[in-house]
Amino acid sequence: MLLWFQGLIFSVLVPGVVAFYVPQALRSGHAAAGNWWSLGWILFAIGAAIYTMCLVSFLAADGTPAIFFTRHIRAVLGEEPKEVVSKGLYRYSRNPMYVGVITAIAGQAIVYRSRGIALYALIAALTFHCVVVFLEEPHLARARGPAWDDYRRRVPRWLGLPRS
Repeated sequence: MLLWFQGLIFSVLVPGVVAFYVPQALRSGHAAAGNWWSLGWILFAIGAAIYTMCLVSFLAADGTPAIFFTRHIRAVLGEEPKEVVSKGLYRYSRNPMYVGVITAIAGQAIVYRSRGIALYALIAALTFHCVVVFLEEPHLARARGPAWDDYRRRVPRWLGLPRS
């Protein structure tokens, strides 16, 4: 039960802020555009669903999505699973949670017809890429060894079909 609570706290504090609070602040009080622009809510919902499925995969692996350098607050956010998470959407992407967050942000850029939110989505995507390449992947290579190497060879970093 504690793990689920930690997953909820992480979800509110990290993707809740990144994928919802910041885009809402960037819209500067502008109302949703309406008409076809409302279809952006579908992207937002897809992004939220992707994130939720990834969170469940982490919790099922006895961990939370908390990144390794947050260990000092693990009592609040939990810790990464001991094994590589490779089930669910993680069969198709090594980082589907980030994909979900960017999808949710992009959906809001459409709904609010906001260049500011669209720029924020681009900056977030570039930031995520750098975090993954320069922090997460080297950490996982050290911590998980051959299991990570095998997973990395089979599954694309962002999107795609698994390789044999």
